[in-house]
Amino acid sequence: MNQFLLDTHALIWWLSPAERLSQTARTIIENKDNTIFVSSVSGWEMTIKRRAGKLAIPAVLRVLDNYQTMLDDNGFIALPIEIEDGLLAGNLDIPHRDPFDRMLFAQALRRDLGLVSIDGIADQAGCRRIW
Repeated sequence: MNQFLLDTHALIWWLSPAERLSQTARTIIENKDNTIFVSSVSGWEMTIKRRAGKLAIPAVLRVLDNYQTMLDDNGFIALPIEIEDGLLAGNLDIPHRDPFDRMLFAQALRRDLGLVSIDGIADQAGCRRIW
């Protein structure tokens, strides 16, 4: 069984009507034999973006009030943040400063999850990035 972690933008694009996911990413998410994790940090990042007016996709905004239902409906598994994730995220030797991305990289690395992401900086962090 293959296990993957969705980057926040991959989750947003999965939920939105726009076709922004790569075919590979879409195939991974659609394959019911794969285990798809969504980090707690993605919910945090999305709600912050909503409050700042930087997230205005109606289909995505609707799920933020029923986040667990969205995860369940899609067969996704919530991935909590652990202390070890925070320590690794802070210690990653990469120039990237975005705390949300650093956490996603750390979670993927600690659990040996493929990271579904368009963000090439994940490669520098040592992630097994799929796009």
